Amino acid sequence: MTNTDPDIRRKAEEIIFGMWDTLTEDERKEISEHLTIEEFQKNEYIYKELEIPKCIKWLISGKVKICKSGVTGRDQILRTIVPSEIFSFRAYFANDDYLTSALSFGHSVVASVPMTIIDKLLHTNIQVCRKLIKQLAIELGKADSRTVSLTQKHIRGRLAESLITLKNSYGLEEDGYTLSIYLSREELANMSNMTTSNAIRTLSSFATDKIIAIDGRKIKLINEEELKRISENG
Repeated sequence: MTNTDPDIRRKAEEIIFGMWDTLTEDERKEISEHLTIEEFQKNEYIYKELEIPKCIKWLISGKVKICKSGVTGRDQILRTIVPSEIFSFRAYFANDDYLTSALSFGHSVVASVPMTIIDKLLHTNIQVCRKLIKQLAIELGKADSRTVSLTQKHIRGRLAESLITLKNSYGLEEDGYTLSIYLSREELANMSNMTTSNAIRTLSSFATDKIIAIDGRKIKLINEEELKRISENG
């Protein structure tokens, strides 16, 4: 659903212009004129695999997951997007269709600018070009590390890493222990490259060892240092 709230639009512009602070007034004006703001509800698609990429996107608020369909039809959660983060532009530069899908974890607001505008901008503003290249390089490095983790770590190590990643991405609630994002067991499994039953058993073992505490979808990190140790040791 398109959002026309002027306050949200201003917030989107602040994020974009803060990230790209070398934009000229004319460049800012052109981006503003072509900027669209959309709202998405839980598990609503922001874009789908095999769609043609048309826009670069920023997450203004909420939580987004990037997924890839596996050979068994089960989605693998590759990474998460946090507010103010830029996404949805790699496929355009690679002349690909989207190889992944982006879905909202919950109510999220996303800003979009057509890639045709961005492509034009990259020819006139070298600093924006450098920042996008840097972002691509960072994402490639994270993807390489993630591949090693998902293929070489044991089940406990993979799930521990996912919990630490969620904490680093979305933080904790006011109690200082509870993850501020509530995922289903299936979503945690998809993020950790394991079956749902293995995710349930591993969470239970973490709870038994008093590393975490579980209350429905709420997960408290009781012993974060031990969780990090398990993640690092694989």
